Amino acid sequence: MERCPRDTPRVTATLGELLMNVEDARNDQRGLEMASPLTSSASSFNSWTSAPASSITSSPFVLSFTDLTYSVKIKKKFPPFCGNSSSNDSALNTKILLNGISGEAHEGEMMAVLGASGSGKSTLIDALANRIAKDSLRGSITLNGEVLESRLQKVISAYVMQDDLLFPMLTVEETLMFSAEFRLPRSLSKKKKKARVQSLIDQLGLRSAARTMIGDEGHRGISGGERRRVSIGIDIIHDPIILFLDEPTSGLDSTSAYMVIKVLQRIAQSGSIVIMSIHQPSYRIMGLLDRLIFLSRGNTVFSGSPTHLPQFFFEFDHPIPENENKTEFALDLIRELENSPEGTKKLVEYHKEWRAKQQAAARYYNNGITLKEAITASISKGKLVSGAATTNSPSSFQTYANPFWIEMIVIGKRSILNSMRQPELIGMRIGAVMVTGIILATMFTKLDNSPKGVQERLGFFAFAMSTTFYTCAEAIPVFLQERYIFMRETAYNAYRRSSYVLSQSIISIPSLIFLAACFAATTFFAVGLAGGASGFLFFFLTILASFWAGSSFVTFLSGVVSNVMLGFTVVVAILAYFLLFSGFFISRDRIPLYWIWFHYLSLVKYPYEGVLQNEFEDTTKCFVRGIQIFDNSPLGQFPNAVKLSLLKSMSGVLGINVTAETCVTTGIDILKQQGVTEISKWNCLWITVAWGFFFRVLFYFTLLIGSKNKRR
Repeated sequence: MERCPRDTPRVTATLGELLMNVEDARNDQRGLEMASPLTSSASSFNSWTSAPASSITSSPFVLSFTDLTYSVKIKKKFPPFCGNSSSNDSALNTKILLNGISGEAHEGEMMAVLGASGSGKSTLIDALANRIAKDSLRGSITLNGEVLESRLQKVISAYVMQDDLLFPMLTVEETLMFSAEFRLPRSLSKKKKKARVQSLIDQLGLRSAARTMIGDEGHRGISGGERRRVSIGIDIIHDPIILFLDEPTSGLDSTSAYMVIKVLQRIAQSGSIVIMSIHQPSYRIMGLLDRLIFLSRGNTVFSGSPTHLPQFFFEFDHPIPENENKTEFALDLIRELENSPEGTKKLVEYHKEWRAKQQAAARYYNNGITLKEAITASISKGKLVSGAATTNSPSSFQTYANPFWIEMIVIGKRSILNSMRQPELIGMRIGAVMVTGIILATMFTKLDNSPKGVQERLGFFAFAMSTTFYTCAEAIPVFLQERYIFMRETAYNAYRRSSYVLSQSIISIPSLIFLAACFAATTFFAVGLAGGASGFLFFFLTILASFWAGSSFVTFLSGVVSNVMLGFTVVVAILAYFLLFSGFFISRDRIPLYWIWFHYLSLVKYPYEGVLQNEFEDTTKCFVRGIQIFDNSPLGQFPNAVKLSLLKSMSGVLGINVTAETCVTTGIDILKQQGVTEISKWNCLWITVAWGFFFRVLFYFTLLIGSKNKRR
């Protein structure tokens, strides 16, 4: 395989070198001028460049892949009729997505993977970026002749997804700064991190949009091309050796697409290997690419320099017309062959022969430089800043650039900043809680100590406790909106999953305290609940524990369910079951044995029983006196004189003097009637809190298992 010929081979400075000199350069009259994204950055790098003339091309980093093969099993849509099928019909269909793909990518160059939709472009990028499980992918991937281990690849490479996954309420500068705080080590001062971000903003051509919010459908922000460059910037903040991109020009106009590829060319020239998939590049973009791989249904039909395309298709007896776009001609021809009876089989076979000839004539070598030596040399020049936190030895790279507590602070700071710029969401949740509290307070105003008052109290507590859980359902979209941002950031060790879980848990507590205080203050005194100051404190703590358990439960479900509407449906259904089995509709003693397990799993059970005990634990308070025992029966309609006569008759039969003022039912009796005798109120509170921690742990394991972001 030959390289695209260049007039003068050169080795440009790494972005790390530019950073190391950025402060001096600003005071230097010669300076570094990197503000324009459309002009070549060669003049900015002259003081660090060298151009040894040699007929033999050498490259410190060479990424080689050989015979990459990947297939998936697909179930048939329509199973065969019984008794009329062979054993093969019942088996799964196997679809080959990659079939023996081989090639090389070199430092300082851009390789583009082209092909029609379904040709395997994104699959090949995923395979090279270690996003396909090792046991599913056959073939070998090496860097400088050594097998590239997964842990090392995460440190020295970056992957830019096709979709621009960014926080909409952050500015461009803030987005890149948070990325710097994640990916750059604590040993690098805040001043140097800011200098790195500023130099990267200039390199990406984002100076005019630096203080503009990213934006989304509801908030005006930066353009599509600028969003794509920001997406690239957050993944190259640590100056990776290898950069993978999936369709970086997708959805962009020709000018924006050219600007993006121009930025990628500068990144490659700073000492990186850039590998991307691209659908149909323009003529100008083709002039920037160094290597091409054309795919057709998982097979390679061309690989090499763009300058070799005319020769290749000429020898294949399909010469490219003189004034025709080479790429368009090649893609059109490939599509035409795919639709023919023989397909692209002849083109695939011819490419194998042609490539064998090219490899025989190639004169690439890496001067015997091992991978360890090459990485160490790159670190010494300022590349791989996160890997150089403590040592220059690649064998002792830090998996993460920062300790977990630094990650927690940065994650929390970013989440708070993003939330503060969406006050309508915070206001809606506070409004929902306050409106619910006011409705309950006005509906159950000053309940009396009568049999009807007891029933009304039970209804109030059941509705209040279940409402605290239902209002937590708004947490479902929070993680679902961040899911793919989280997967992108953790895929290449920007931070630990545990740091994310802990940070999100801690920053949720202040808002839960505020909501619980609002709800408790609105309802406790208006309803006339018992217990005074200590009773109010316990009621507040129970509401807080319910909010904590509810938000933890909903957060866990958001890690399991990937669709917002499905998530709301599941949450509402499960919370309804929790209320059904809480003991309000049917007491614990009356629940069938085969359902009693669900009673103990109900999140509503424990706060409900806790507040019941808080209300009815006073043995001196009476809730049913004398003639009130007839209130919930047909006898309740009779005059009091008749009721007193009945009490005298009952007293004679029972041998106990029962008057109109005799206490018949105390709070303890009500608790026994409701089956609330097993667990004390404080234990109910601790169990509710424990449920919250339990679901946070489950959420962590959900992220650990479900965010691998690898194909199987």
